[in-house]
Amino acid sequence: MKKWLIAVLASLMFLSACSAGAVEPMSRYGDEVQDFEVTNQNDETFTREDMDGKVWLLSFIFTNCATVCPPMTQNMTQVTQELDEKGIENYGVMSFSVDPEVDTPEVLTEYAGWYDIPENTEWQFLTGYDYEFIRGFAEDNFKTIVAPPPKGSNQVTHGTAFYLIDADGTIIKDYSGVDSGDTKFPQAEVVSDVEKLVERETEE
Repeated sequence: MKKWLIAVLASLMFLSACSAGAVEPMSRYGDEVQDFEVTNQNDETFTREDMDGKVWLLSFIFTNCATVCPPMTQNMTQVTQELDEKGIENYGVMSFSVDPEVDTPEVLTEYAGWYDIPENTEWQFLTGYDYEFIRGFAEDNFKTIVAPPPKGSNQVTHGTAFYLIDADGTIIKDYSGVDSGDTKFPQAEVVSDVEKLVERETEE
């Protein structure tokens, strides 16, 4: 009886330790990112296959954005700085432009230069597609909108969330990418979740 009880308690402790190190997927996610082939800021092709084996954070931005994109990109930069300080390496960042006609590789390179991104961070600023692609890609994969500017404006409507994707390409969860009302950008949570997924991949 005593041996049985010890075995049960040991099993419970093991399961508790495993769940403590896990990142629970949000119910609206759990699918893999669909195939894509786009162009990064270095004018190089970047595809869905290039994501394999690495944890990713993803955002939607555009360089002419007058409101949310600068703080979003700064918040993401702060995440990369903290991960760099912790020595976390096997992850990357993807920022898809929602204004690909304007955001050429050269424009995206200039935009990236405005931020103090750690030298060893893989941050893919992506373009090389049309509006219909990015609208469908955002909606189908991440349940978020991309809408054209209203008449007389150059400001594209898009979501401000950051998305966490595991090393298998599965979308796990999202976070507020900016402070909004009572909702604050959860930098500590983002860093912790990336760290957990990277550690899990390393252990496997």
